[in-house]
Amino acid sequence: MFFADALTLDAPRRTSDGYLAVRARSARTGVYQYTGREVDPDNIQGLRDKAVVNVLRDENTVFDRKAAQSFVGKPVTDNHPRESVTAANWRDHARGTVMGALRDGEYLVFDLLLTDAAAISKVDGGKRELSNGYGAELEFGSFTAKDGTVCDARQSRITGGNHVALVDRGRAGSECAIADAATCDSIPLSNLTEKPVKTMLIDGLTVDVSNADTAVATIQTLVAARDAAKSEVSGLQTQVATLTTDSATKDATIATLTQQVKDAKPTPAQLRDAGRALMLTAGKAKALGVAVTDEMDECQIMAATVKAKMGDTAKDWNDAQIGASFAALTKDAKVNDADPLRAAIIAQPQSFGDAANDRQKAIDARRQHNATAFRTSDAA
Repeated sequence: MFFADALTLDAPRRTSDGYLAVRARSARTGVYQYTGREVDPDNIQGLRDKAVVNVLRDENTVFDRKAAQSFVGKPVTDNHPRESVTAANWRDHARGTVMGALRDGEYLVFDLLLTDAAAISKVDGGKRELSNGYGAELEFGSFTAKDGTVCDARQSRITGGNHVALVDRGRAGSECAIADAATCDSIPLSNLTEKPVKTMLIDGLTVDVSNADTAVATIQTLVAARDAAKSEVSGLQTQVATLTTDSATKDATIATLTQQVKDAKPTPAQLRDAGRALMLTAGKAKALGVAVTDEMDECQIMAATVKAKMGDTAKDWNDAQIGASFAALTKDAKVNDADPLRAAIIAQPQSFGDAANDRQKAIDARRQHNATAFRTSDAA
């Protein structure tokens, strides 16, 4: 539904180009009076023939930000045109422009710039009341205003501003009219409208750069955070370099030890001692009734023995604990020496060099015996 409300102009101010910059109370909260034909032209609510219909406008409707801003940039006209102002007919009706909208106490205020000399002349001649042209949705029922006035309808939402018209008499009355107050005449036009908020996205943070103090404080905070992050990154890079160096040193040490192990060759004595220890351990385990196979080494034999005797008690023991337990278990074990190889190894056999000497001695003794036996036979 289209409405035309009244308001007044306040504090006219001439620009150097002869334009007229004015501030106008455009709307207020409370009760507005319309004819029945204006609010119910098809008599759907039974109000068409009613001379006066009270319509309530509350704060939520009057000061709705989206609704107020819908008037910004719309034209100022001389009286209401018979049609809505559009781009197609704007040149025929526009006498100025709505420059801004803001709240002033209980009023919604418009900042207007009149640019048409004829319209400005009419304002100077006393034509100072205004009427808003806009679309709104009505909610019918019984509504009570703050002053107790009962209303038949309420404006629930303003759907969009279309224009602001200069009129001889507006709906809002004399309180909404262009005034000659000299105190307001000195206010610069730039102070009459709200400053547009200019923002900039910095490191993911929206900064209001139109406010110098806020912008400086925000940027300083971001710079401090950036410097702290750089310092932290530098420290982490140093740690990574140190760890990389340590890792390279450890890798070199491990490679060296591995090569040393490969190059190491056990001596005959070490082999003999290792074999003796293995045979002795296997003999002690068998003495306790533990089965031992040729694939088992000394540690495996000990582990099998301790497990057989101690059960789950030893399931989590380490090598040192198993070794100590095996020693205690086999302290009095009798090793069976029936196996001559085991007995020879345990008894620390002679070296291969000693065996060769013994063989040579046996051959020499046999030769000496044969020679003596031959002489004895000749004598007989």
